[in-house]
Amino acid sequence: MQREYFTPSKMAKTANNNLATTAQSLGGLLKSARDIMRKDKGLNGDLDRLPMLTWIMFLKFLDDLELQREGEAKLSGKKFRPAIEPPYRWRDWAANPQGVTGDELLAFINQDECTLPTGKRGQGLFAYLRKLTSANGDDRREVVATVFRGVQNRMISGYLLRDVINKVAGIHFTSSDELHTLGSLYESMLREMRDAAGDSGEFYTPRAVVRFMVEVTNPRLGETVLDPACGTGGFLVEVFNHLSKQVKTVADRKVLQEKSLFGCEAKSLPYLLSQMNLLLHGLDSPQIDPGNSLRFKLADIGEKDRVDLILTNPPFGGEEEKGIQGNFPEDKQTSETALLFLQLIMRKLRRQSGNGRAAVVVPNGTLYEDGVPQRIRQELLTEFNLHTVLRFPKGVFEPYTDIATNVLFFDRSGPTQKVWFYEHPLPPRRAHLKGKSYSATDGVHYEEFTPLLEWWNKRRPTAQAWSVTTETLGENIFDLAQNHPRHANVDLQTPSEIICNVRRMKDESETVMRELEETLSSLTAVSAPGTQLRELLKPREDGIRIQDDTIYTRPRVQLHFRGAKVRDRVAGSEIGSKLQTLIRTNDLLLSRIDARNGAMALVPSELEGAIATNDFPVFEIRSELILPAYLRYCLFQPSMLRVYEHLSRGSTNRRRLNVEKFLDLKIPVPSDLDMQLKVADTLRKAEEGIGTLHEHFGGMEEELEDLVGSALHYVFRKQQSK
Repeated sequence: MQREYFTPSKMAKTANNNLATTAQSLGGLLKSARDIMRKDKGLNGDLDRLPMLTWIMFLKFLDDLELQREGEAKLSGKKFRPAIEPPYRWRDWAANPQGVTGDELLAFINQDECTLPTGKRGQGLFAYLRKLTSANGDDRREVVATVFRGVQNRMISGYLLRDVINKVAGIHFTSSDELHTLGSLYESMLREMRDAAGDSGEFYTPRAVVRFMVEVTNPRLGETVLDPACGTGGFLVEVFNHLSKQVKTVADRKVLQEKSLFGCEAKSLPYLLSQMNLLLHGLDSPQIDPGNSLRFKLADIGEKDRVDLILTNPPFGGEEEKGIQGNFPEDKQTSETALLFLQLIMRKLRRQSGNGRAAVVVPNGTLYEDGVPQRIRQELLTEFNLHTVLRFPKGVFEPYTDIATNVLFFDRSGPTQKVWFYEHPLPPRRAHLKGKSYSATDGVHYEEFTPLLEWWNKRRPTAQAWSVTTETLGENIFDLAQNHPRHANVDLQTPSEIICNVRRMKDESETVMRELEETLSSLTAVSAPGTQLRELLKPREDGIRIQDDTIYTRPRVQLHFRGAKVRDRVAGSEIGSKLQTLIRTNDLLLSRIDARNGAMALVPSELEGAIATNDFPVFEIRSELILPAYLRYCLFQPSMLRVYEHLSRGSTNRRRLNVEKFLDLKIPVPSDLDMQLKVADTLRKAEEGIGTLHEHFGGMEEELEDLVGSALHYVFRKQQSK
């Protein structure tokens, strides 16, 4: 059966009959499309739905753009050749809401050969798109081919797919207002997808950090800007917005569109997302290389390959193959991806103008580890001007990683004479919290950078900023993990002030201190043999098969031993793994990845009947041998974090607790449950006393937090030596 084509004139008429799409209606349209996708059994969560929605919008966007350019070509009397030929254009098979659907639609999209909407036989849509080439000089054809080589249609219902296509058809990509609104909506969907990605997700650089890095490096129109690990394009979008404000003429616009922004992304999904993200924000033909940035020999990179500015957050903890490592100097070869990217960035900065500059996010280990990292730092300090190291507190990249991160700012103006360090402080809303870090739900805000922006051009020592000479750094193996001098020096008060403060604290705390000392001293009477955890804990084997039409509760294990709580409640159809573990009240629940950061908890009653994946081992506590309250004090102490760190293995950002080694740990367990209860009650009283002392000893939080743990450690060590 021959389908009706939606011609340009018909499409224009349809568009003119539509009312302007508001932000609310656009949001509703996208929500409706995603709700339709939830009904399809081939999709599992936003990690599947967003890529589907992206490639559909990509084809609609491209067709709208081609319609516009076709009209412009006719007005100027020029010949126009589309990037996509009939019958593969959106208008040919998707624009008619009553067009091809069901199994016929799936066959047209998925199969190498099928019946086309015209009724003839030919290549399927994806097969055609993947073979496009830029033989006519149109780079868009190469972009389309590269995008669809990494795309799959995961929907298994052609009727639901037709419904989604009809929803997307309501977006008018020729409207600048709609594009701006859709760009914002799309960014929020990207964040959702990255939140849903878990271990599979890319690192998401917080928008506030991206905006700050762009602001202080201040890209200028006419400069070339590169992100060699661009992910979903966050840095490039922010630079595009920054440069757009500098456009005054048609020639300026051409420079911005064709000669300013470059990226590289080797993974197919982020590559597709970055293309769509940049298109939606106004870049007509994104120049994103779909290969690995590290695939070229470093020595072969010359001045013609260099750029003025590099802004990036390269992958942490990856492991590159030997072939990639061979592209780097023999004494600086490593499998650590972040270190290879840092060398690439140094090589890619333009030399001739002296204005080549970079801002690069790096993990803490890059600043102080010896070996290859040390040699890279030495080169950075002797051949580049490393003028600023911005040090972030932990949690800026939650929930993707808890690793403390930094931003290195350097340029080609000459060797480093002095490095300025700036410690970004936690905001007051979080500074008082235990653990002292950002969280996944309360991240960094751009307004927090206001003091840093004010300091940037008028540098002077402050409570957050200090400088160190290159000579000093060189004497200390070029260690960039420097601490603020205030951490080493105590601000001196007058003798009378000191005496007054001591007398006040003594009066307020003397009773509490005496009671605390007596409480902890009573622990020395405890005598107990060491028992392995595997004798006290029984792995939960209550497997449950997930049903699509059932709602399940999933847990979140908080860091720093702050307990477990409900993460979300989801339909079984949105859960990827169909076999999960059932959780019971008072079970021990831990996160393999974050146990070293205190992600370990006793299950509260609100999580009774919840489910957990293999990454969250669950243990039934053998209550006839050990009380949960006693076990809590044995395992949930700051001093134990060093033990769990030692038992964790793997790459930097994905280290996992070795559960078997964890179960080998020994703890002293009194056989008398009443004695266990007495110890737990003693330690509870100690915690209450410590809480009171917190009010009086503001500068001793860490020491006080370790007090219970150190008391336990003393008792355990005494028992082990018997």
